[in-house]
Amino acid sequence: MNGKVTLENMSVHFGNNHAVKNVSMDFAAHSVTAIIGPSGCGKSTLLRSLNRMHDLVPSAKVSGTILVDGKNLYDRSIDPVAIRRKIGMVFQKPNPFPAMSIYDNVVAGYKLNSRMNRAVADEIVETCLKRVALWDEVKDRLKSSAMDLSGGQQQRLCIARTIAVQPEVILMDEPCSALDPIATLKIEELIEELKERFTIIIVTHNMQQAARVSDSTAFMYMGELVENGATKKIFTTPEKKQTEDYITGRFG
Repeated sequence: MNGKVTLENMSVHFGNNHAVKNVSMDFAAHSVTAIIGPSGCGKSTLLRSLNRMHDLVPSAKVSGTILVDGKNLYDRSIDPVAIRRKIGMVFQKPNPFPAMSIYDNVVAGYKLNSRMNRAVADEIVETCLKRVALWDEVKDRLKSSAMDLSGGQQQRLCIARTIAVQPEVILMDEPCSALDPIATLKIEELIEELKERFTIIIVTHNMQQAARVSDSTAFMYMGELVENGATKKIFTTPEKKQTEDYITGRFG
């Protein structure tokens, strides 16, 4: 295996519940990988393993190996905080910090990680908001509350906040499920642009979205990786009947 992120026999348990079962796969650099499958199949559980979010759940146990650039994320010498800087996360529901302005939301993570002067902060805010196609919409109200933005704008702001700390990998857990079709289209266009700089892994229930935005697709069922490959192949000539049945709507 030779990806930006590599899983080798990775499993996740919550007590006696074996939620993700012995998954091995690569996530290629500067590409978009979609993880699809019915509710409860382990998609989000797998995603959250990739930046050690399960460390916060007492009953969770992650086994096997998760490598980023060949380094094991779960090695005892690795700082989980450093991992979360390197591997950013965008959640299903937009979650801007409610007590902060648009400006302060963008630089919040950066401020936690390093000291910076106002000129540097201004540059980061403008660069990141332009990168998520939000600058022209908010440049005259950067000191306004982030909660004044629409849902789609809030999600793009959260993506700007994520990329401000210069991660290498961005995880997206159903990033468009709470958005209207127009906002969804903007996020999908943004994903296409961002993969030039970042490796993106997206969990989605929307198979049309997976087909539109991803280069590779992984289909999961009952905690297992059923099939993984180029998106075009998965959606047109899957190797496994289970994959075909899910994609054609026979179950799920």
